[in-house]
Amino acid sequence: MKKIILTVLLFFVVSFAANAANVVPDVVSLNNTNTFGVYQVGHSIVLYNEPDENSGIKKKIVWDKENVIPQDLTKPDLFVLYLEKQDFALMAVTDETEDWVEVIYNGKTGETGWIKKDDPYKFNTWVNFYSMYGRKYGLKILSGAPEDVIYMYGSPEASVKKISTMNKPELINLNLIRGNWMLVTVVDLDKTPKTGYIRWRNDDGVKYLFPNLK
Repeated sequence: MKKIILTVLLFFVVSFAANAANVVPDVVSLNNTNTFGVYQVGHSIVLYNEPDENSGIKKKIVWDKENVIPQDLTKPDLFVLYLEKQDFALMAVTDETEDWVEVIYNGKTGETGWIKKDDPYKFNTWVNFYSMYGRKYGLKILSGAPEDVIYMYGSPEASVKKISTMNKPELINLNLIRGNWMLVTVVDLDKTPKTGYIRWRNDDGVKYLFPNLK
């Protein structure tokens, strides 16, 4: 009987996870390492072959809270971040011009297309994105991050002596970003605030932390 109950519970947990509307990174990903920012998109996405309206339409995508058309794409394929309640969606940007952004529209295959900007302020570099949302919501360590992500330093370089270690941090507050390093203030198990630099991404763009959006 216990096995049956556990199986049913597991089914509902898996089903809920599969159908969960929000797309918020929890695991270190290699999919968006060759990107340098994000672009906020609306419910109708028109992708061109090149940053030129005469280059031809590569793909049209329409989405809402329930569906994505074409149906071979899912929200995790499309978006690096999607918050259902706020109806807020961001796509990863691989290139940019004054009027256009090149985005990844299929995270599984890495396929890209160009979107004509309808608002220049919808584009943010990763540093601007982290500065904005990391300061507001704090940060979380992604599953799969290297073990040394918990080390805190007195300056933004790994060659200096460690000054502290994050121990199951309850809060990671972002103060500033310098390249691949962040100055953070952490409150962990001992409830004592600690401030120092941590490495938030490697030289290849692999991110170890993400704003703690919910």
